[in-house]
Amino acid sequence: MGCVGRKTLSFFLIFLPIYLHGALSQEVGPAVQRKPFFERLRRLEEQFRSFREVTITYLQAIASNYNLSFNIDARFQSLAQESQAMALVVNQSQAAMQGDLSHLKTWMKKTQRRSRKVDSRLLALSAALSERSQQHIRERKEQEAQREALSSLTLDVRALQDTLAHLMHVVQSQGARLAGLKGWLQVAGLGTADTAWPPAQPGPPSRSSPKLQGARQVLRALPEPRDPPQDFAGRLQGSREPPDPGSQRTQPPETPGEICNVDLALVFPNASTENVVFLSPGFPLGLRALSVCSWVRTASGHLGTLLSYATEENDNKLVLHGRDSLSPGSIHFVIGDPAFRELPLQLLLDGQWHHMCVIWTSILGRYWLHVDRRLVATGSHFREGYEISSGGSLVLGQEQDSIGGGFDSSEAFVGSIAGLAIWDRALVPREVSHLATGKELPPGAILTLANATSVGGFVRRVKCTCLDLCP
Repeated sequence: MGCVGRKTLSFFLIFLPIYLHGALSQEVGPAVQRKPFFERLRRLEEQFRSFREVTITYLQAIASNYNLSFNIDARFQSLAQESQAMALVVNQSQAAMQGDLSHLKTWMKKTQRRSRKVDSRLLALSAALSERSQQHIRERKEQEAQREALSSLTLDVRALQDTLAHLMHVVQSQGARLAGLKGWLQVAGLGTADTAWPPAQPGPPSRSSPKLQGARQVLRALPEPRDPPQDFAGRLQGSREPPDPGSQRTQPPETPGEICNVDLALVFPNASTENVVFLSPGFPLGLRALSVCSWVRTASGHLGTLLSYATEENDNKLVLHGRDSLSPGSIHFVIGDPAFRELPLQLLLDGQWHHMCVIWTSILGRYWLHVDRRLVATGSHFREGYEISSGGSLVLGQEQDSIGGGFDSSEAFVGSIAGLAIWDRALVPREVSHLATGKELPPGAILTLANATSVGGFVRRVKCTCLDLCP
């Protein structure tokens, strides 16, 4: 702004002589010679003064504008700094908001997956309830049929009682006739005493008597009273006839000290989502039959997830899991979510070692649950004709909401697992009994704890020869 003021002053200093020269030249011109020279000079002086006042005023305005522009620059600089600080705060807020949005999106996705699972399980549960209601209807019909059979049997028994009473009357009448025949024979024997016949001894009549033979024929024709059949009697009492003791003899399980075929054990100390074990290579081929057997000891009020197998198409392709929202001791046996069966495992909540085997085959959808060599649950039409696909992720101790992740601490397993093995066929009861008593491992196991390639969190892998040495 100072440079502009100097340029303006120079302009006026150059313009002043030119103006004076013009004024003087006009003074000497012929048109203005009549006016006095001093009067003209006075006018020029007045004009110069006015011009000077105008110049000073203009310069003052320029100086005030310079001060104002200086203040404006300072304000612009402060505004620029404030805008930079504001932009930094906005960027930080946007970054924090983006992080919160990403967490919210992840949570929403998990919530949507879980809601879909809950919906599918509710549908499966409603289907199971409808099936059970139909089964109850069938049982009620069977009970009504049994009641009708019982009523008809009661009528038959009453008719039989009437027949027996009639036969008793016939027998009594025949007895009276036999007594009369006996007296007649005695009289006939006394009337022939003078003959050469030997004296007749008093006693029962001869077996060849026609009347006695007729009486025996009548007695033979009478039906003997019989007890009701055993199977029908059992139905009347509401229970079946106990089986032969030699066919299904339940033996108490062996003590844990005698089980020495476990080799490896895994200890899950708490419900952290970091406590997970991966089995590799998973299932190399699709499975149409499955047997999962293991020694299990729990350390919490619910079972948690023992096994979880997830694929790209279904993160619950094969699951054995329980959670705190289920009834204590209950576990869901899932094959191809949402299809599942609820299995009772209350025996496993006492903190002791128990042997369990879960067996399934796609033929008729049959499944069995053995605990300590005892068959505690069985059924059919569960994923009949289904195949568990290969190429998935198989973990122990956690339930997968995605392949290899999406764990939830409420579904984690807390306790110990020993001697776990998986077969691609259905084991027979003799093989299950051999496993539970510490005998040889059935052939053909496709996975054992030796396939545990990754042990995460606080899980401990322990090598123990016998079960009583496992923690």
